Amino acid sequence: MSDAKTTTDHDEIRQWCEARGGHPARVAETADHGEGGVLRIDFEPQAEGLERIDWKEWFEIFEESKLAFLHQDQAADGAASRFNKLVKR
Repeated sequence: MSDAKTTTDHDEIRQWCEARGGHPARVAETADHGEGGVLRIDFEPQAEGLERIDWKEWFEIFEESKLAFLHQDQAADGAASRFNKLVKR
């Protein structure tokens, strides 16, 4: 199994997501009163309860929340992995 990696590099995160068909999103019910909400990466088909947002807004919330992107490049079977998680820096 491939090891997970952590990054805060915006270009690296965006490239990883887009290579796997991922879209920047947040949990819709968590965006309130000027707060950014809980971030996610959404894959097709769009998950219920997620609101897709643009990368600019996603990265603004990412930075304000002081998050890092934990991800895996390759699954145990050698296929591109979609495993990702947002963690505190």
